[in-house]
Amino acid sequence: MSTENLPQSPGQPARKPRVAVVFGGRSSEHGISVVTAGAVLKAIDRTKYEVLPIGITRDGRWAITADAPERMAITERRTPSVEELAESAEGGVILPVDPANREVVYSEPGSVPKALGEVDVVFPVLHGPYGEDGTLQGLLELSGVPYVGSGVLASAVGQDKEYMKRVFTSFGLKVGPYVVIRPREWQQDESAARKKIVDFAGEHGWPLFVKPARAGSSIGITKVDDLAGLDDAIAEAQSHDPKILVEAALRGREIECGVLEFEDGPRASVPAEIPPPDAHAYYDFEAKYIDSTPGIVPAPLTDEETAEVRRLAVDAYEAASCEGLVRADFFLTEDGEFVINEINTMPGFTPISMYPQMWQASGVGYPELVERLIQAALRRSTGLR
Repeated sequence: MSTENLPQSPGQPARKPRVAVVFGGRSSEHGISVVTAGAVLKAIDRTKYEVLPIGITRDGRWAITADAPERMAITERRTPSVEELAESAEGGVILPVDPANREVVYSEPGSVPKALGEVDVVFPVLHGPYGEDGTLQGLLELSGVPYVGSGVLASAVGQDKEYMKRVFTSFGLKVGPYVVIRPREWQQDESAARKKIVDFAGEHGWPLFVKPARAGSSIGITKVDDLAGLDDAIAEAQSHDPKILVEAALRGREIECGVLEFEDGPRASVPAEIPPPDAHAYYDFEAKYIDSTPGIVPAPLTDEETAEVRRLAVDAYEAASCEGLVRADFFLTEDGEFVINEINTMPGFTPISMYPQMWQASGVGYPELVERLIQAALRRSTGLR
C-alpha cells in the first residue's frame, strides 16, 4: 500500500495518511517507550501525515494522549508515563477487529462512543513484552492495519533471547555461551537450577551476566562477580521475567550496527562502538538513558571489520525474518571474531539513541529515518507475506 492508494470519497480531496503512534505499555520499559514516542511524534512530517498519539498505560488501558513531545522527555533522571499524558483517566481506545474497517473508536463510561477516523498505519514504539514481542503485531494483523517494524514471528524471536540465539546458531551466526533457567525448573527444584548456573560458571568462569530472558533496555540485568551475588541477581531478573538467561562474559569490544529496510531490501549502517562507561560496571540502563554514555560513531574498525559486521547485521536481520528495522549488537573478541549478542526489533529511538546516530552518520537523518519506516510499512500488506 502506498500513500497514493489510500481510499478516497468521490469528489473529495485526497486526505493525508493517518499514522497512529502507539507507545507506553505494560512492560518495565514503559518510560523509555514514552521518550521514544516523543521523538517520533516530533519528527513526523505533519504536512504529509495526520498523527494520532495512543498511549497504553501500565495496566493496559489504551488512551488518547496529548500530542506533546516536549512532555515526553527524561527530566530530573525520571522517565515520563502515559498516565501523565492521557486526556482522560477512564476513556479507552478500541481498535477495529474487522480488516474491512480501520476506524478507531474512543469510549468513556456513560458516553456514546466517538469515532476517531481511520488509521492507515501504526507506528508501534513499545519496548519489551506486550508490545515488541509479537503480541501487538498479532492484533494489528487481525485488524488488517499495516505497521512499522517486524511481524509476529520476528518480533517474538527478537524478544526471547533464548530462541533468538537458537535461530542465530541454526543460521551459522556465532553466539556466546549461555544457559537458560525456565520457570518450571526453578519451581520444581531451586537447588538443582542454581547448581546448573554454578556448574556453568565452573566451566566458563566468572563474571556472569544474569538477565531476564524477555526484557530489554538492560533492565533487570546483573553482572555477578562471584557466588555471593548470584541469588540476588536471580531474584532481580525473575522480578522482570520468570524465565532467565545466564551468559558468560565475553572479553572484547561492544559493536552495534543498524539495519533499515530500503526499497531494494535491507541495508546496514556504519557501525558504532560502545566504550566501557566510566561510572558503571557495564552498559546498563542508567548508562544508556540517564547518563547518556556516548557511543563512538563510526566505530574505529578496519575496513574489513566494518564490512564484516555490516554483513553479519543483515544476516541476523534475515535469519529472524525481520522487517523495517533492527539494531544488531556484537562483541568483537580479542581474537578478532564477531560474536552476536542480540538483536532489537524496536531499538531505542530517541535522537541520542545509537540506532538513529548510526544512520545519521550513514547519511539518513532522523526525520528521513522515520519517513522511510512509515513508507516501508505502507508498502507492505498484512497477513502472510
